[in-house]
Amino acid sequence: MLLTLGCQTMREGVVASLIFFLAGVMLILVAMHVLPQIWNLQHIVMFFGFILLLLSPIILLSTFLISVLPKSKEKMDKCDH
Repeated sequence: MLLTLGCQTMREGVVASLIFFLAGVMLILVAMHVLPQIWNLQHIVMFFGFILLLLSPIILLSTFLISVLPKSKEKMDKCDH
């Protein structure tokens, strides 16, 4: 089922959000300081960096909202934190 959340998927959501955030920051920094101004390459790479930065909190928020559902809350109480 799509909305099933367990201890492992909760951790995976947080790790995926962190990876998206760091990749977005790195792409933006690379676009600003490393890439040459050829064929609007800076703008394209910076656009993908901003997309990753925007997806990071969306992943965290969706993981949180799924975790507060009544059935998921019972499963999350059994997790080792």
